Amino acid sequence: MEWYFPDPRGIFDLERFHIPKRLRQTIRKRVFETRFDHNFEGVMRGCADRPETWINEPIIKVYTALFHMGKAHSVEAYWNKKLVGGIYGVSLGGAFMGESMFSKKTDASKICLVSLVQHLREREFSLFDVQFLNPHLVRFGAHEIPAEIYLKRLHWALKQNCSF
Repeated sequence: MEWYFPDPRGIFDLERFHIPKRLRQTIRKRVFETRFDHNFEGVMRGCADRPETWINEPIIKVYTALFHMGKAHSVEAYWNKKLVGGIYGVSLGGAFMGESMFSKKTDASKICLVSLVQHLREREFSLFDVQFLNPHLVRFGAHEIPAEIYLKRLHWALKQNCSF
């Protein structure tokens, strides 16, 4: 198995997270029901359901084991009781490493992202690692930091005793 460590590294500063105006309006309408850790494997399979993906059966098996150990978590969006979006990642100390997200309905994954950030803030997490930037994450305030700074922040976050 290969290990890849991006430099620079994409992160969210939890206190500077930005919610776009149009999404705020969607949130107020309560279009989606959000849940945590209700359908972890369903979120992983939703993330894998694309033409090109690194998420295969061995990866799903490993992350599901991490979920059962309390180390991996999911945020899900439901519309008419159907899973239509989600995010999953790994939580260690005060660090959350976002792995992937999916959306089958407009704004579903974005609502999950907002819920996740609020959740991490409430539990005093200090690091939300998104690994790589994309235009979608940049709209919410994600940015890159050099690996050297990332590793210092990760070291501090791993010492925290945060409960997801």
